[in-house]
Amino acid sequence: MNKREEFVPINSMSLLSTNNELSSNASSSDDLSSAPQVEQTQIKVATFNLFNYLAPPDAFYDFDRIYSAEQWQKKENWIASYLQTHQPDIIGFQEVFSINALEALVKKQGYEYFAVVDKPTVIDDFIHRDPVVALASKFPIIEVAAVNVDKDLAVQLGLTEAFNFSRQVVRATVELPHLGLCDCYVVHFKSKRASWQGDVDKLSSLEGNVLSQFKAQVAGGWASSIQRGSEATLLMMQMLERRAKKGNAMILMGDFNNPLKDGILAHLVTPNMLFNNDQNQQRLVKFYTLRDAWDLYEANHDANKQMINDANQNVETDKVLTRGATHYFGQSSSVLDYILLSSEFDAAEQSSYFEVSDYINTDKHLINPSFDIDGESTDHAVVSINLTLRK
Repeated sequence: MNKREEFVPINSMSLLSTNNELSSNASSSDDLSSAPQVEQTQIKVATFNLFNYLAPPDAFYDFDRIYSAEQWQKKENWIASYLQTHQPDIIGFQEVFSINALEALVKKQGYEYFAVVDKPTVIDDFIHRDPVVALASKFPIIEVAAVNVDKDLAVQLGLTEAFNFSRQVVRATVELPHLGLCDCYVVHFKSKRASWQGDVDKLSSLEGNVLSQFKAQVAGGWASSIQRGSEATLLMMQMLERRAKKGNAMILMGDFNNPLKDGILAHLVTPNMLFNNDQNQQRLVKFYTLRDAWDLYEANHDANKQMINDANQNVETDKVLTRGATHYFGQSSSVLDYILLSSEFDAAEQSSYFEVSDYINTDKHLINPSFDIDGESTDHAVVSINLTLRK
């Protein structure tokens, strides 16, 4: 059964920041005395789509889409309450417009380190588009960088030299207890919204207009898929290069805007080399392979089930785990938000340091909302995991 947790809102000061000045490097407090100690045996990681996080009086996308002071206060309270209740140590954010407001909010909740590498587009001085991603951490951030597209590789893939990520990817190198340096990537891949700049035949008849719109939808949907899949491929190539040079552990988190294993993004978790029977080479590939945190959690649950049953403990281990959706659209639902991990977090690997001991899909605001609490929350579930030091 998918684990869900609720939280109670708290009072927090409204942060009506309109200054989106870019912080190109990680920010931190000069006083490091509060830094987590090496004795810490659990690390919590979360990915959080904030859904149009923009302080008034600025507008997102259109001139009339502006939060009132009351709505903004409710949104700030909801975010702060989630952070206080779940207390992730590292959290990747998507749909960030008000960078300074978010940095101030998370610092009040104990996140001394904050990373962002881009800034939104501003039109007519107050209309914001192209939100960015960010990362907040209670552990020291050693380095922050934007992940750049390899232009030569893009051309080899049939793309143009002008190809780029629809949202700039953040790579923050975080110093974790026991493990050391870990490269944390935050992404927001291209949405499924049709993206099409070409022309289709325009006819005067009703059937002609419907056909024209449908053709644009089909072509535009595939164009978005090409963009999304290409983003994932080019990012993965950069991650592999970085892993080979530095050897750092890896965490990739964010809104993928696509189920992970339907083909467009499946290569992010490819477990082996095809048509290669050399076991030594296949073991080496595992060093570079990413794992879905849910799969690791499920595997750990199954591995521990027999041991717990043998001990005659009265716990609910016989139920089949069910992964909860992270996004709902009409009558359909899907998992779009993921946390992927390198071998250092895979209990099946002898060299691993941590294992995924819990997976929490916070979705009450989606499936059973209370307007007073959840009215300005987010349209995604918030996914978090617990990583426990292996004994």
